[in-house]
Amino acid sequence: MVGRMVQGAMALVLLVMMALPAAALEGFQKSSLTVETASGGKFRFDVELAETMAQQAQGLMFRERMADDAGMLFIYDSVRPASFWMKNTLIPLDMLFIGADGRIVNIHERAVPQSLDSINSAGPVKAILELNGGMSARLGIRPGDLVRHSTFANK
Repeated sequence: MVGRMVQGAMALVLLVMMALPAAALEGFQKSSLTVETASGGKFRFDVELAETMAQQAQGLMFRERMADDAGMLFIYDSVRPASFWMKNTLIPLDMLFIGADGRIVNIHERAVPQSLDSINSAGPVKAILELNGGMSARLGIRPGDLVRHSTFANK
């Protein structure tokens, strides 16, 4: 029930965001994080932080490109199941669903631009990291790998 209420609230925010002119789009604070793989890889990304409902509803919508070392980190105020879609998102994305401890719970690779299909976490998460589509496979990032950022208990 709570999941449906959250999805309903997000859908309402999305509808409002779609009606706003480009000049009214949200701004984002920036930060950096590191993904540490089980095979010993360490990959740094400069990310925009989506912390408010309006920022999360907007996400990477209307962007035509993103640097290889960039991404967006969606941070929730509590640990919970998460669901995304790609409406008005123009670039394919990998979505890394991350638990409170910074461990990747699951990855949805190469989400299809403009799709209305629901993309869900495999369990409760604290954050979602969106990267360019195919980046996870290219770097060997897998569920269980660690994301280091001040959002997570592992800092």
